[in-house]
Amino acid sequence: MTTIQAPTHCPSCDSELVWLNHLLYCRSTSCGAQSQKKVEHFAKTIKIKGLGPAAIAKLGLSSIDQIYELTSQEMAFCLNSEKIAEKLYAEIENSRSAPLNVLLPAFSIPLIGKTATEKLATVCNSITDINAETCEAAGLGPKATDSLISWLKKEFYSLYDGMLPFDFKFVKATPVKATTGVVCISGKLKSFKSKAEATKALQEAGYEVKSSLTKQVTILVNESGIESSKTKQARESGVTIVTNLISFLEN
Repeated sequence: MTTIQAPTHCPSCDSELVWLNHLLYCRSTSCGAQSQKKVEHFAKTIKIKGLGPAAIAKLGLSSIDQIYELTSQEMAFCLNSEKIAEKLYAEIENSRSAPLNVLLPAFSIPLIGKTATEKLATVCNSITDINAETCEAAGLGPKATDSLISWLKKEFYSLYDGMLPFDFKFVKATPVKATTGVVCISGKLKSFKSKAEATKALQEAGYEVKSSLTKQVTILVNESGIESSKTKQARESGVTIVTNLISFLEN
């Protein structure tokens, strides 16, 4: 049986590869292939339409900050199209308002994706608030914390800080508060074409809608006429049973 040996050096820049969570990474900041892939990942994550691999190659981009140094004239020359350049320039300008919730996963930091970023957003207001203590408070593991802190020291503060047009602040999610009651819809509806329409109508009326019968539910919608186990459970718990949602909302 042939044993497959894992590579020890990057095939692009010949730098020594580093193991992290059973994955191999090239951590060299001068790796050409890695640099282009980082630009590709950044553009895709913050949704800059038109800045794909081909455009990145034509524009000669090797670092993220170069995206925001381009003029529309340079783009038109490299892409051989003023129309395409105008659209891409507008996309890049629009991306300047991206919050840290979107930006952080775009930097290709090992182990730091959307889930870790949203956890950080609950305890941090901006990138300057991120440290070992806040990472722990957010629930990040030791490896993810070490990876993020290392990136902050080696890349962000030395390469990107002051070079990119972002405020690097998190956008806090606004929790939905029920002002009238908490509703669960059970079974097929007769008064609305879909649960999506019914949910929208309920939310506009000030109700919070749950997908399951939780302890917070105060109203159960059951228009089927069938006394299901969920309906019986709700009735026994003192939950109001609604058999016609439109009539209920009108009253």
